[in-house]
Formats: sequence, structure tokens, C-alpha cells
Amino acid sequence: MKEKIKSLLKKRKAIMLAHNYQPPEIQDIADLCGDSLELSIKASMTDAEVILFCGVTFMAETASVLSPEKRVLLPRKDAGCPMADMVTPAQLKLRLAGLPPMPVVTYVNSSVSVKAMSTICCTSANAIEVVNSLEAEEILMVPDRNLAQYTASKTNKKIHLWDGYCPFHDSLTPEDVEKAKKMHPDALFMAHPECRPEILELADAIASTSGMIRYASESDSLSFIVGTEIGMLYPLKKANPGKEFYPASKNMLCNDMKKISLDDIVRSLETMEGEVKVPENIRQPALKAVQRMIDLSTSS
Repeated sequence: MKEKIKSLLKKRKAIMLAHNYQPPEIQDIADLCGDSLELSIKASMTDAEVILFCGVTFMAETASVLSPEKRVLLPRKDAGCPMADMVTPAQLKLRLAGLPPMPVVTYVNSSVSVKAMSTICCTSANAIEVVNSLEAEEILMVPDRNLAQYTASKTNKKIHLWDGYCPFHDSLTPEDVEKAKKMHPDALFMAHPECRPEILELADAIASTSGMIRYASESDSLSFIVGTEIGMLYPLKKANPGKEFYPASKNMLCNDMKKISLDDIVRSLETMEGEVKVPENIRQPALKAVQRMIDLSTSS
């Protein structure tokens, strides 16, 4: 199966991307693994004609925004993101009508149509930098209230929250973390900023998925409790074979991130099914918001 996929990728002049939460067998054959935005940026710099994205809908949309000349395939069109679905353009327009004029900072974990209405995008790694780069003293952040609250704790600006959240990050409780710490007393606790504030207070490190890999690699500690989707344990162990990683909770499982199978990948490459193409009238404003963030990171 893996050899067949590699052959099809070569035939289609395609690059295969896999998010850090994807199943191990998919990560193992991907050309690139990592955070969603960094994958789209790297893919846009290649001469591949096709991008096969093993992730969820908003990730494939972002790849289409950054690489309009390439065909973007999402092997399972029903692989979505509950948090991204918690904000729509109509809802955002209504909320903005009830607020004074202010910038909209949109987390990349959102639909392309919401990105198109935004001032600038952010990732979990650069949200603080993005907010501080804006002159406005008041900002609306969508859709993740936990990332917004974390960002607000690190800046003097007033941040208006959107009541969205990632179901599996938001479900992690202090009791879960304390239980894991009792089982692994020498382990450091790494938490994703999509977790609730009371979880982040217990963390030794707050980081994105790629940030967790860096932190674990640079740390002298030999064991870690991982406060994010359990798929992250695999790339962490792969990057740090001499260290141990334990889930903060085994319930932190995103079904959408586990939908794509090797069979789906083969079918998509054989038939070119699952194409994600962002219309130009949405792509252009969305690109502006994403590019503004990329330019900020490049210049800092």
C-alpha cells in the first residue's frame, strides 16, 4: 500500500502533507509532517503540481489560498473541525455590528470564508506577537476563547472573546492533569494554548505542536505529559526516541483527524477526488490576512 502511494505521488507530481495528529502510518509516508500552516507554506515553495493534505478541511483551504496554481486534495471531504464550525461569516458580521470598529484576529483553525473577513490571522505559536503588532487597543479574536484568554494574559490590549473552543482540548480538566502527574511525578507537563486557563496554569510549557517537539528536544527532562491530541505522542517519540511521553488524558482524541486512511489516499490520488479549490473572491482577502501574519513572522 505504501509503495503504491509513493508511486501515485510520483505519477501525479504530488507532495503529501500530514498534520501532527494524523495516524502513524500516514505520518510515516508523508513528505512533510507538522503544524497546518507551516505545511501549507512549505508546500507552496515546492514545484509539486498537486498537494495531498492529510488533515481537515480548513487546512486544505489554506493550502489552496497559498498555492492557487496547484491542485489541493483532501482525501476525506467530511474531515472537518468542530471549532472552525463555531464561527460563520454571518455570525462574525453580526458580532462586529455590535462592537466599536476594531481589528479581527482569526486563528488559522477557521474556515477560509472567515479568514476572508479578518484583519490578520494567527497561529497558536504567534498569537501574542500578532496581537501586539496591531495599533488598536481593542481586538476581537475568533474562534478559540482559550487561545484568546491566553493571549490576553500576555498583552495589555483588551481582547473580545468568541465563544468557540476545541472540544478535546477544552475537555481536559485539572483532575486529569493531577492524575497524570501522580502517575509520572518526574515528567514535565506541556499544554497546548487551546486548553482552558486553569490547565495552562499547571503547565511547565505552553506550546503549539511543533513547539512541543522543540521543547522536548531541548529539555534535559526524559519524560513529558502531553496536553494535546493523543496523535501528538507519535511525532514526539519519533523526534526523541530516548524520552518518554504520556497523554494528559486518553480522551483527547479528535475523530476528524483520524478519518483519513491509506485506502482514502490511494483513491484520492487515483481519481483526483476530494479537490479543494477556494474561489478567487474569497481567496484574495483570505490571502491578505494570512500573508500579513507571514510577513510579520518573516520581519521579526
